[in-house]
Amino acid sequence: MSRHIQVTFDAHDPRALSSFWRDALGYVHPAPPGVELAEGADPLAAWDDFLAGIGVPEDQRNSNSAIEDPDGHGPRVFFQRVPEGKTAKNRVHLDVRAAPGLRGEERMAALEQECARLVALGATRVRRHEPQPPMSHGFIVMTDPEGNEFCLD
Repeated sequence: MSRHIQVTFDAHDPRALSSFWRDALGYVHPAPPGVELAEGADPLAAWDDFLAGIGVPEDQRNSNSAIEDPDGHGPRVFFQRVPEGKTAKNRVHLDVRAAPGLRGEERMAALEQECARLVALGATRVRRHEPQPPMSHGFIVMTDPEGNEFCLD
């Protein structure tokens, strides 16, 4: 039997990092438990109200955050505040599949377009790897706003 997974990021600012990844992946912030959000309501504001209502001190309200695939297919992504900074290259990273099925220049143009979108959201471009068939169709290495490596694939 297969298992569902959650991907967890250590972060200095869980809310900001979850907002970056929400926009990068097309995910959403879920509503707080038992809260039905009105159409267009801000889930992060609802979380602020929820946490205040249960007595969580303001300085602890950004201790964690989460995003979910609105279609229910992808894993939940969780962000937890930690005191220490990132010290080395990630041993595990995300590949954002921005050009599935594309090859050659069409693929690399699609990756470049997505790279520009993510840079505008706060990501940093690290380097481009050209296609080297048959083993690689090309990809772009990036980092999120807190320096976590990921690839556009």
